[in-house]
Amino acid sequence: MSDTRYEAVLWDIGGVLVELASVRAGYAAFVAELADAHDLDREAALATWRETLGEHFRGREGTAYRPAREGYRTATAALFDGDPPDGWQRTFERATGAALRPVDGAVGTVERLADLGVAQAIVSDIDTREAETALATLGIRDRVAHVTTSEAVGFTKPDERMFRDALAALDVAPDAALLVGDRYEHDVAGAAAVRVDAAAFGADARGPAATHELDDLRDLPGVVAGRGA
Repeated sequence: MSDTRYEAVLWDIGGVLVELASVRAGYAAFVAELADAHDLDREAALATWRETLGEHFRGREGTAYRPAREGYRTATAALFDGDPPDGWQRTFERATGAALRPVDGAVGTVERLADLGVAQAIVSDIDTREAETALATLGIRDRVAHVTTSEAVGFTKPDERMFRDALAALDVAPDAALLVGDRYEHDVAGAAAVRVDAAAFGADARGPAATHELDDLRDLPGVVAGRGA
């Protein structure tokens, strides 16, 4: 147990640990590679791919999760009359992995919290393989004790099962954990509903349910220790 205000930190991935712009850049690089290999217009192919992927996620019911891998296949198939080319998954993983970048200060903050003895877990609306790959790419997988994904739980945040899964895995009480998220309804309000304090990272996460507000992840260790606002 750490000698801090919070025993555990629950992390979102996209927009908190991983730059969303780098995720989008990886998608674009993947589609561009396919377009060049199959004589497609890059711009038109990317527009079709993005729209089809968006339709996949918009088609879910409530907080029920639709695996991203299915959306990637459907979006890629839309470029090839329903039949994606052999090897497209390898191309996708290579292109997206090469583009992935951490949010400024994220890796150092995870390392610092680990040094303080703070337990850390992921609570993210993502496929499990993608989560594991992102953490390994950032070099912090060994600092994270548990990975809760929407694919594993079957639901997206703010469904309370997402937060409770991580709490149970870490064996910590809700009031001993702090969630760091970049979306208000999904992350901050969702955590507050199960009595988990939340650090709102960025303007889109701020609101009355936020316990703390962060503009720089490097300020998080102070908050966890009980020195932050």
